[in-house]
Amino acid sequence: MAKITKTDFDHIIATELPWAKDIAMTTDVIGDGEATLRLPFNDNMLRPGGTVSGPTMMALADACMYAVVLSAIGKVKLAVTTNFNINFMHRPAPGDLMAEGRILKLGKRLCVMEVTLHSDGHDEPVAHATGTYSIPPREI
Repeated sequence: MAKITKTDFDHIIATELPWAKDIAMTTDVIGDGEATLRLPFNDNMLRPGGTVSGPTMMALADACMYAVVLSAIGKVKLAVTTNFNINFMHRPAPGDLMAEGRILKLGKRLCVMEVTLHSDGHDEPVAHATGTYSIPPREI
């Protein structure tokens, strides 16, 4: 069972991730060790050439990783990205971007995850990201 809910993570976006709120990012699903986030399409996401910018996709992937790790460990504010890698695979279709993330390995101090991004309504991935989050020691 997930240690946070969709409502919990949407509240985190609204109150503690102003950059995610500003671009209207929302949570579609949170499960135990997995999450799906949505980024509604907006012309401000585009880079020259008319494709969604890399930093936009990276922000969505990293936020998805944060939701994934919190789904497994609960509300731990100082869980932070220690490593992030992304491969851009296909040009996104105009439309909402979806990020589907899951845990690959959860340890006491590190969580390794992967996120696949795709355009809503299309199965073909537009990017694949992997990352590691540092989990702070529990206070005694």
